[in-house]
Amino acid sequence: MKNKVEFIGYYGSDEIIALSAWTSTSRDLSQNKRDRIPDLINKLWIAGHETPFEKGSVHFLVDCDIASHIHLLKHRMSSLNAESARYKELKKDKMYLPKDWDIVPSDEVYHSFMRDKHNTIFDWSEVLEKYTKLGNELYHRAVDDLTPILGRKRAKESARYFKTYNSQIQADVMFNMRSFANFIKLRNSEHAQLEIREIAQEMLTLVENIEGNPFKNTLKAWKNA
Repeated sequence: MKNKVEFIGYYGSDEIIALSAWTSTSRDLSQNKRDRIPDLINKLWIAGHETPFEKGSVHFLVDCDIASHIHLLKHRMSSLNAESARYKELKKDKMYLPKDWDIVPSDEVYHSFMRDKHNTIFDWSEVLEKYTKLGNELYHRAVDDLTPILGRKRAKESARYFKTYNSQIQADVMFNMRSFANFIKLRNSEHAQLEIREIAQEMLTLVENIEGNPFKNTLKAWKNA
C-alpha cells in the first residue's frame, strides 16, 4: 500500500493570525487594516514573531509506515494520536514497500523463506515483502500463544516486536501553522527521507488548495524567508 494523506480540516486564517498579533494594540478591523494583512504576515515571520501563527491549524489523517510515523513524532505539533498495537491486535496487516527497490535484484539472499520451490532470485522489494509477511504471521501467532499464559494485554504489547518499520498505521495529526512551517522546512527537503518528504509534499499541496486559500499570505511568507 502507498502512504496516504487525507485533509480533515483547518482552523483560522491569515486574518486570525493578524488579529492575534494586533491584540497588543487593537483588534478593531477596518478595510485599511485588512489591506495591511499580507505585509504584516510577512514582517511577523521574517522578524521571528511566530507566536501568532499558532492561532491557525491544519488537520490530517495519515496512513504511513512506522518509520515515517516516528519522523512525525519528532516535531512539535498540536496533536498526534495513532493506531496502537498495544491496545489492539492489528488484524489488517498493512505494509509499505519502497517503490525504488523493485529495480534492484538481490542475488545474495539465501534464507529459505526468501525463495520459492524454483529457487527464484527476488528483487529487494519482494524480499522485504516476504520478510514483512513472515513478521506479520509470527506477530499473530505470538498473540495467540502468549495470551493464555501472559494475558491478552501483555501478549498484544509484546508481540508487536515482530512488526517491521514498514508496517503501516493510521495517525490523526494536527499542526499549528508555526509547527507546520518547521515540519515543511525540514521534511519537504531533498535531505529528508523519501517517504516522509512525500508526506510533507502532499500535506503542503492540500493546504495550498484549501478553498478560499485562507493561509495564502502565511505560506507566501514561509517561501520568502
